[in-house]
Formats: sequence, structure tokens, C-alpha cells
Amino acid sequence: MTTPSALRSTLFLAAMLLSVAAQAQIFRAYLASDGSDANPCTLQLPCRLLPAALTAVASGGEIWMLDSANYNTTSVTVGKSVTILAVPGALGSVVAAGGSAISITATGLKVALRNLVIVPLPGGGGIVGINMTGTSTLIVENSLIANLPQDGVLVSGSGRLKVTNSIIRNNGSFAVALVNGARAEISGTQLLENAFGGVTAQGSQASFTRAYLTDSVIAEGIQGVLASTAHADAVAIVAVTRCTIVDSLAFALRSQTTNVGTATITIGNSMISTENAAWEVVGTGAIIRTLGNNQISDIGGVNNGVLTPLAPQ
Repeated sequence: MTTPSALRSTLFLAAMLLSVAAQAQIFRAYLASDGSDANPCTLQLPCRLLPAALTAVASGGEIWMLDSANYNTTSVTVGKSVTILAVPGALGSVVAAGGSAISITATGLKVALRNLVIVPLPGGGGIVGINMTGTSTLIVENSLIANLPQDGVLVSGSGRLKVTNSIIRNNGSFAVALVNGARAEISGTQLLENAFGGVTAQGSQASFTRAYLTDSVIAEGIQGVLASTAHADAVAIVAVTRCTIVDSLAFALRSQTTNVGTATITIGNSMISTENAAWEVVGTGAIIRTLGNNQISDIGGVNNGVLTPLAPQ
């Protein structure tokens, strides 16, 4: 039979354990180049690597990188809502090793990345900068994503991406690839020298994939913007406003459908200057619409297909 004294002792111990567990989840976790993952990730005792900070931080909290260093050794899976940032003046690096630098697979998360540098670890088998497959929201601000063998940012499924004031360059596929229901809003961003192009919205199954690109620059790559579908119930839409697209190796704008579907690019108040062709429209359901206020010059190749005029409302 449990005595009152023993019961009080048990309850006290349980309360202490709950208190310790609650304290382990801190709102702001800190990382530093001289930190240790045995530390509690506080300002006075920072951790060293992102996985430790992700364990310590509460959902909805923040992880601050205090100085210039690399903060991971393997692919980092983000499984909670969190903001990860390097403080102004610090170079907070996350490397792609053995896959993606950062992976987001859970649903319902709100993740923000600010002032980060995402690059591959030389010889480390890195593939993609950020790979999001869960139905979550990802915000990338003031960051550099560069030199990955494949896409800079890959979002597949119903995830939502927002990129502002960033540079995505020299990646082996697209700067931003959206697949089968993903949505992106990209503004004030430079998408430079990515091998396949700047932004693609693709549908290979029943889905609605879309990208809204404003006040940005796309330079080089096979195409600047690609909308494509390969399923009868797939819709892919890209809207381009106040952007500059230059030096595309094939087409600045490319809309293509196979197995029907609908692929639409709309462009307004933008400039295209390319060493090959300005546009290509291929397949039933493929459309490139223009508001008629764009500047298109210095076209070296032959455009394929017809633009569809779109009157301002």
C-alpha cells in the first residue's frame, strides 16, 4: 500500500522530471564554432551543430548561429517549426553531404532560414540544397544557395516556398524546382548560371503547381522559366512580373505539355535579352501569355510558337 508520504515523493519526482523536460525545450538555441553539443545550447553555453540545437529548441523557436562556421556534418532534417539564422556579419554555413543540406519531410511546419550559406561539402555526396517533401511552409531570406549538383531548392507535393533577397547560383539543375502541387513566391532574388534554368513548375500527376516571380534576375541556363505537364489533370502556372531574363541557352520562356494538361506562363513588365530564342510553346494546353509591356531584344535564335496577348484589367 502506498503511503501519503511516498505518494508525495512520487508526485514531486514526476513534477521535477516534467520541469527538466520543459526546460530542455528553449525558445532560442545558440550555436558557436567553439560550442559543444554536450552544452544546453544557451548563449553562455552554445552547442556546436544544428541537430543538437534542433533537439534543444522548442517548436516555434529560433536557432542563432553566433559566428562564421559550418554547422552540420550530415544532412539536417528539420522536424519542427523553427527559424534558423546567422547573426549579421556571421557566415552561417550548412553543407550538403550525402544528400540534401536541409530536408523537410513533416507536414504543418513553418520553417524560416535567414542569412545562411548552403553549399555542397567537397567530395561529400551532396545533391540538393533544400529538399521539402512535406506539406509545410519554408521561407528563405537573404541567403546563398550555390554549387549543388542538382537543384538549389526542390519542393514536391503541396509545400509552400517563399524566397526573398537571395542568390541561387551555379547549381547543376534548376535554381528552384516545384513539382506536383508545390507553390512558390520568389522576389528580389538572383537566379544565376543554374544549368537547367531559373524556375520550373512541373506536373506529372493530378496537381496544381504554381510560381510567382517578381523583381528578380534569371541569367544563363538552358531556359529561364519552364512550365510543363505530363498528366491530363496537371496544371502548372508561372507568373513573371518586373523581371530580367538574359543569356538563356535555348529559350527564356518555355511552356510544354505532354499527355495534355495545362502549362501557362504569364509575363508582364519584364525584359528578355537572350543569346538564343525568347520563347517556345509546345503541345496542346501550353500557353505563354504576355501583357504587351515587355522589352524583348537581341534574340539570336528563332522563337517557337505564338504568344497569347493578355489585356490589362
